[in-house]
Amino acid sequence: MEVIELRQTRRLEVGDTLVNAYGRTYEVTNVSSIGRGIRVQYVTAEGVKGRFTAAPDALSRVRVAPAFHAA
Repeated sequence: MEVIELRQTRRLEVGDTLVNAYGRTYEVTNVSSIGRGIRVQYVTAEGVKGRFTAAPDALSRVRVAPAFHAA
């Protein structure tokens, strides 16, 4: 089972894996402060780069344990 936690955007780190409501994943490649916000840069599994800016207290869904499938 995949373990997801809600984490404040300001606590994201490079290498974290974000998970959206549809289950798509995004690897965090850079986190920086922009004014009063946080800029998060990421790359998708397909290699597409993107970014978003959020309030420091905004919540992000972060994978903390990979999916485990019993054989």
